[in-house]
Amino acid sequence: MTTTTGRLRCQRIGCDEFFSPDNNLENSCTYHSGPPLFHDGGKEWSCCKQRSHDFSDFLSLPGCTKGKHSSEKPVVKAAPSPNARLPQPINTGNSALDAAKAACIRCRQGFFCSDHGAQQPTAGVAKPVPATTVQTAASESSGIVKKAVPSKVFDINAKQVCKRKGCGNTFTEKDNHQEACNYHPGPAVFHDRLRGWKCCDVHVKEFDEFLEIPPCAKGWHDANPQDAA
Repeated sequence: MTTTTGRLRCQRIGCDEFFSPDNNLENSCTYHSGPPLFHDGGKEWSCCKQRSHDFSDFLSLPGCTKGKHSSEKPVVKAAPSPNARLPQPINTGNSALDAAKAACIRCRQGFFCSDHGAQQPTAGVAKPVPATTVQTAASESSGIVKKAVPSKVFDINAKQVCKRKGCGNTFTEKDNHQEACNYHPGPAVFHDRLRGWKCCDVHVKEFDEFLEIPPCAKGWHDANPQDAA
């Protein structure tokens, strides 16, 4: 990709900066040199072992290798995880259903399956009590009253990075509006060597093609989408 000023966008995964071919210095680019790993619901870079369960956070993990910028798109394929362990389908007590789950790829991987239902926790296993609930109960019993958390103060001219999936652009609240952001509202889907987005039902085989799938929704830029959830 070339801009009107003749600068090129670096195609190395994890960089995405603009550079000039005449001033492309060694160590000016920070990128991921290895392919991504997808297993057990997590995402990991094979080159530096950085991992995340959230896909937008995974794409934001800083690169681990330095070198020159490159305008050539790397050929990157998702590598199989050498230590990936597939969860076993839960025993439901129905021999026919258990046999069907054992033969189903999605059930063996622990994903929701429309044919056999979602994996449910086994009976008798108590749900963990959130730490916030325990802390709140302890504070109330001891008579401690916590101070209200002050509301955040934003600088409308401060530059922020949109964390919506598929966006990643820099914006200011002053220029933000309801059609400023192009993003994917749905989760990423990785299944049977295909990668895609549930929201727009587009799936491809190659990881670099997955990164090029155009967003399907418009909205406000959001630097903290988890806060708005």
